[in-house]
Formats: sequence, structure tokens, C-alpha cells
Amino acid sequence: MDNKPSISRKTRFLLLFLLLQTALFAQTFPRFEPDPKALKFHSLGGRDNSYSWAELAEISLWASGDSGASNLEKIRAAAETLKKSAELPVSDREKAEYILGFMHKNFLKSYSLTQTRVDTIFSNGRFNCVSSAVLYMILCTSAGIYTSGVITKEHAFITVHIGELDVDVETTNPYGFDPGSRKDYNDRFGRVTGFAYVPARNYRDRQTINQIELISVIMNNRIGELEKSNKFAESVPIAADRAALLTGNSLSARTSANSPGAIFTDPQKDLLDRLLNFGSALLRAGKEDDCLRWAETAFPLYPDDERWQEIILAAANNRLMKYTKAGKLEDARVFLAGKKTLLSQANYAALDSTLSDIELAQIDKELAQKINSIKTAAEGEAVINAINQARSNSKVSEKRVGEMLTAAIQKTAEALSAAPARDWRTAAKYMETAIASFGTNREFEKALQIYRSNIAADYHNRFVKAWNSKNIDEAEGILKDGLLEFPDDRQLLADMEMVNKSRQ
Repeated sequence: MDNKPSISRKTRFLLLFLLLQTALFAQTFPRFEPDPKALKFHSLGGRDNSYSWAELAEISLWASGDSGASNLEKIRAAAETLKKSAELPVSDREKAEYILGFMHKNFLKSYSLTQTRVDTIFSNGRFNCVSSAVLYMILCTSAGIYTSGVITKEHAFITVHIGELDVDVETTNPYGFDPGSRKDYNDRFGRVTGFAYVPARNYRDRQTINQIELISVIMNNRIGELEKSNKFAESVPIAADRAALLTGNSLSARTSANSPGAIFTDPQKDLLDRLLNFGSALLRAGKEDDCLRWAETAFPLYPDDERWQEIILAAANNRLMKYTKAGKLEDARVFLAGKKTLLSQANYAALDSTLSDIELAQIDKELAQKINSIKTAAEGEAVINAINQARSNSKVSEKRVGEMLTAAIQKTAEALSAAPARDWRTAAKYMETAIASFGTNREFEKALQIYRSNIAADYHNRFVKAWNSKNIDEAEGILKDGLLEFPDDRQLLADMEMVNKSRQ
């Protein structure tokens, strides 16, 4: 009998949901922790940054994205062939020049500007300055020849160190050993049959780098090609691995790397650039929530307040605008509160101010619509209460409160005096009460005057009706009531004068 506790269907569903959520999260964001191999390869060089040719071969293939063993075996076989070759010269200079020709004869078939990977050389023979320089460096190291990498703004090549002599090598050309020098070719009888000449380039901006730094240029070039194709997520892991490979062991740790015009830039800064570029790509794709989650994840580990805040502010602002355009101001407020710790104090204040302005505009719009729709005294009172509530919540300025109260009170008075009742007296009393409660202004005084004038006009109209009906006593009574309420009304006074003359 199985005594294991059972798992309910609901619990199994919850676990499955959490696993799916974790999987989705993992798919959304690229890896930015370094590959353990990067840390391993970094440690192999030791304090003096010294690597064997086999280590350089393995690292170069890893940097190229090759995880198999077949290409490593091909490099081993090439090194073994060189070692056993009867044609291999004795002197280091001649040996270094021979290796260049050997490499072009056996591996390098056609130049391709962007083909920076060492593994691709063995699949189709295509190469560029970086991939050919790295392979040449490996083969020279296997033959006991010390080399350094050299980079310019748009090029890479090798310097061979032979005693106190340094010789440049353009590895993209089979005749590129010591460019600028003429090389004669002799037949088997020693006669000169021709020559090759590779011109030296303008190397004024050259920067010498060590062997592992040259390999890292493969990764840098791969990143550049990926970002040209908008594959920002794929560039992040490569940048993380490159930074780990070079940490404390590269030009970034030397003054020249941070000097103006430095070509080989700080790999940690390059990694931050990739993290930010991926965040920017999410932002451009309209994935503000993913962008902010990315910032929450990566920002604490790779801080740069100013640069991260640019992306965070843009993403938060765009998300707020989506909420507000959808009329979800409460959701916008909750969202902003949730990002308070991620945003800088200044950026949070700016977004809070923007949202407050939008909220104010929305409240103003809603209250204006309510004011315009007032049809009864009850509706008017409800709107006035809403305006006072907005005032108490400090959502609306006192000036705007005054404007809206004036409009709402006038609209309510109009509703009270609307046809068919034409109850001017009730409207006038309403205005008097409003003035007592909220204070007077020009609009209130003008409205009250109109309503009182309309009441006086009613007395006149009633008088005229009675007078035309020959009801002189009734007409006189109406005028007396009217003059009691409006003793200075000119029309009523003129009417009374007419009655008095009729009595004479």
C-alpha cells in the first residue's frame, strides 16, 4: 500500500502554472551570468597572462561559439603537421613567415569582411583579419614563436617578436609578413623569377593587445554583427562571457584602455552597453513591463544610475501613458507606486507630477461633463458635492474650484427656472442661498439680477392681463404686491402711475 501523501489536483495545477511562469521568464531574458568556462579560461592565464597554444585554440573556438571537439582536433593536427614538416625553417623569422604561407595554403581560402569565427575557417575556408590573426597566433605559439595582437579602429593583425625585433604580419595576405618589404622568389637554380609586395597600412592608431584580448575581439565582432541584425538578446551572453574572460587581465585594467581614443574598450562597460541595448530593444518593441523587469534584474548587479534611469524613466512613462489613454488612472497610480524604488527620486517626482496633471485634467473633464448635463436640482447638488470632494482631496486648484462651482450653481438655477415652470422665484432663492454659502461674484450677481428682473416682469405681465380685461382693482393689487417686493422697478412704477391716472 502506498502511504505517500496525495497531491490535490488544484496543487498540481498551481505547481504546473509556476513552472510555466518560470519557463516564460527564462525565455524572456537572456543569460547575463558568465559561462563557467569563461572563468576557467580566465584563470588559466595566471598572473603573467601566459597560455599554451592548445589553451589558446580551445578558448578561440569557445569564443567563436563552437562547442564541439572536431575543430580543436583539426588545430592539433595542423600544429603536429607543422612540427613534423621537413620544410619548416630553423630560424624564427623564416619559421613565422613559413607558417603564414602554410596557413593560407591549407586553411584560408577566401576573405570575408565579417567572418570573425575560427571554427568557420575549417568549414568553408572563409576568414577575416581577426579570425586569420587568431589562427596564426595559435600556430606560431605551437612553434615556439611569441606574438602579440594589434588592433586599429577597423583592422587587426599580428606582431611577431623575434629577439629584440618586432615584425608586423598581415594575416589576411599570404605575402603579408613584414608588410612594406619586397619579397623575391627564386627558381630551383637560385634565379629571381618574381616578387611580391604587400604595402604597409597606416598604423598610427594601432594598439597592442595580448593574446587573450585578441581572441576576445572575436566575441566583440560577433556582438556587433548580432546587434546589426537587432539580435540584442543573443549579444548579452557573449558580452557577459567576454567580460568574465578579461576581468582584471586586459587593457581595461590598464590606463590606456580608458584614455581618450582607446580602441580596446573596457569589457565591463561593453557588457553594460549590451544590457542597456537589450532593455532599449524591449522598450522599442513596446514591452515596457519586460523592460522594467529587466532593469529590476540587471540594474542592481551592473549599476550605472544615469544610464539605467534613462531607460527606466522612458519605460515607466510609456506604461503610464498606456494606462492613461485607456482611462485607467487608478491602475496608473498603483503602477507608479510600485516602481518608486526603481526610479530615482527626481524621475519619480517628474512622473508623479505628470500623472497628477493627467488626473487633474481627467477630473476637470469629468466634472465639466457633469456640469453640462445638469437637468435637475438634485443633479446639481450632486455635482457641487463632487466639486467640493475634489477640492478636499487637493485635486483641483482653488481657482478652478471657483470656476466650476459658479458654472454648476448657474446650471442648477437654470434647471430650476426651465420651461415649462419658469420658476424665477425658486431660482432666485437658490442663487441667494448659494451666495450665502459660497460668496458672491460677478456671475452670481448678474444671474440673481436676471431672475429678480424676470419676477418683476411677471408682475408686469400679470398686471397687463388684468388691465386689458378691465379688472382695474385686480391690476392695482398686482402692482402693489410687485412694488412691495421691487419698490424701485421702473416698469412697475410706470404701471402704477397709469392706474392712478385712470382713477382721477
